[in-house]
Amino acid sequence: MRPPIVASYCTTFLKPEMLHIYRQVTGLRQFKTFVICKERLHGDRFPVDDLRMHCAVKSNFLRRFWLKYIRREPPIVYRGEYGALCRVLEQSDVDLMHVYFGHTGVHLLPFIQRWPKPTVVSFHGMDVQPRADQPGYIDRLRELLQCVPLVMVRSESLRDRLLELGCPIEKIRMNRTAIPTGDFPEFPREAPADGSSWYLVQACRLIEKKGLDLTLRVFADFHRNRPGARLFIAGEGPLESPLREQARILGVSDAVEFCGFLKGDDLRDLYRRCHLFIHPSRLTADQNQEGVPNSMLEAMSTGLPVLATRHGGIPEAVDHGETGLLCAENDEAGLAAHLHTLTTDPALWSRMGHAAAASVRERFDRDRGIENLESIYREALALSKGEGQ
Repeated sequence: MRPPIVASYCTTFLKPEMLHIYRQVTGLRQFKTFVICKERLHGDRFPVDDLRMHCAVKSNFLRRFWLKYIRREPPIVYRGEYGALCRVLEQSDVDLMHVYFGHTGVHLLPFIQRWPKPTVVSFHGMDVQPRADQPGYIDRLRELLQCVPLVMVRSESLRDRLLELGCPIEKIRMNRTAIPTGDFPEFPREAPADGSSWYLVQACRLIEKKGLDLTLRVFADFHRNRPGARLFIAGEGPLESPLREQARILGVSDAVEFCGFLKGDDLRDLYRRCHLFIHPSRLTADQNQEGVPNSMLEAMSTGLPVLATRHGGIPEAVDHGETGLLCAENDEAGLAAHLHTLTTDPALWSRMGHAAAASVRERFDRDRGIENLESIYREALALSKGEGQ
């Protein structure tokens, strides 16, 4: 008997910040999968054995006119995407489709509604925000939530947002970010002997919701009294130039290192050198929010305590007072106070670091995450067959 086949649909496979998706797709054990995408990025960084491009099949003018104006079919049909996706799925006798990101599910909604097999959609953070440039988007998102058998979220905050959008609570399943903790072993560390040379790290995409401007302000204040302190910012993104300029204005350019995107041994070596992970995320004006940041879990796995905000899924991974210290979003004074607390109490800093490593292994290890994901797939298949109803 062949294993069930799930088609993993991700429009762009794969942006650097989507490592968690790659770990899911390549970690399946009891299901076979292949990737469907429209755009292929970073193939050397994210290799997969089986990837199919979803390219619209052009139709002649008369057929397109008939479908669009006479049949009143949606764009996905008259532009040829519908038929192209049908062919990809039929060629592999797919049992289930997993659509990554809610906005992709909205785009594929006409297909999902007509396809006779089940589709599950996973939400990751930015895909729950309104889209001013797409009239009717929220209405279609609500429709999507009603028509699929199950939806997945990375955090309780995302679950709450879907509930606000009218998703039945019985459809929502937790699919937390999971990491291969064996790749991020806990490293032995000692507090700086001089009390000054504390090394802080933030690893993320350089965008507004990560709160990097707040990180720089708090670090600049901290550095005035501890000239040996260093801040490492690992990542790429559109805010790199403004952040470099902010560091210059604050007078800490020589103490802040922009490391670029790091992976594997380079990222582990950076975590090994550091003492604290800082990540003051915030909700942006367009309602963009975090799930549970991968980089934060990886840092915790190596034994780094966390300084962060009560935002998105962060409080679900960081236990305040146990594995790190949390403050409100945009609370510069609170973040600075917590940095002072940890750097003046080496025993507390050490205890939190050990607790962080143990917590991630217990709650966010990839093996458990894959088991949970495959159980959701099995449940969706059973629901499609009318089992358990």
